Amino acid sequence: MTNPQPRTPTALTPDLIRALLREQHPDLAELPLSLGARGWDNQLWRLGEELAVRLPWATESADELLLKEHAWVPRLAPGLPLPVPVPQRLGVPSGRFPRPWLVTTWVPGEPADRAPATRAEDAADTLARFLGALHQVAPDGAPVGRGRGGPLGPYGEHFGRALDAVTRRGLVADPGPVRRVWEDAVAAPDWDGPGLWLHGDLHPANVLTADGTFCGVIDFGDLFAGDPACDLAAAWILLPDNAADRFHAAYRPTPDAATLRRARGWAVLRALSGLLIADDGDQGLPNGKSTWGPPARRSLERLVASLGQ
Repeated sequence: MTNPQPRTPTALTPDLIRALLREQHPDLAELPLSLGARGWDNQLWRLGEELAVRLPWATESADELLLKEHAWVPRLAPGLPLPVPVPQRLGVPSGRFPRPWLVTTWVPGEPADRAPATRAEDAADTLARFLGALHQVAPDGAPVGRGRGGPLGPYGEHFGRALDAVTRRGLVADPGPVRRVWEDAVAAPDWDGPGLWLHGDLHPANVLTADGTFCGVIDFGDLFAGDPACDLAAAWILLPDNAADRFHAAYRPTPDAATLRRARGWAVLRALSGLLIADDGDQGLPNGKSTWGPPARRSLERLVASLGQ
């Protein structure tokens, strides 16, 4: 699911970040500083051994997402069985940098798009425990998703455009089976339960691995309440082959058939987006990420195979 908002990259340098820290959090300003990652919305700079600075650098919505993380993640983190980046300090807009920014805890590990999980059973159980712990009923006032976590139907036009694009680029040889997965997902009954807390953006670059299994989850900017199928799509996106069934058996409460059908639809959207972003990277286009291609291709293969089960 690509972000349709305009990207207006902001130049972020070590000198700028140190100046911001000296201005607002001087006790942290002299810690070692190095670039950790350039994400879609934010850049992450490691600060010392245990902290990171997270600054918006592109999309206009990044400010809102950072403030949401600052408000909600500290409340949720203590109940989660994997490390997550917990906001510690809030940086406020200033003449030096006119946007909010965060100092968070640093979560060690390698992004799963570069180091996929290989220990299938352990990864499935770990992911099930994490999502089971996260998917609690959200309180009144919890943020709502920007379409995610709701019905799949409104994404039909987006799906069609994405499938046409990957077919036109030669990234999918036969679109028919992919379309059948989508049509089955859209035909499933909608979620009629309470809004549950969802991560909302569980693609491989937002989940960390070590020793062949998951060791952390990052980027809670899309945190919201809704249908758990949106997050359960991760079984096909993140896990090795033949691990989804173990995940579904370990996740509590056990998802019903309709929820799994919807989850396949969300996974298809994620995989198609990954293919397009990877192809942009292969062509050297800005913001493309070649490492997203292999997990997206394997996801589509697993999804097509799962429809016949």
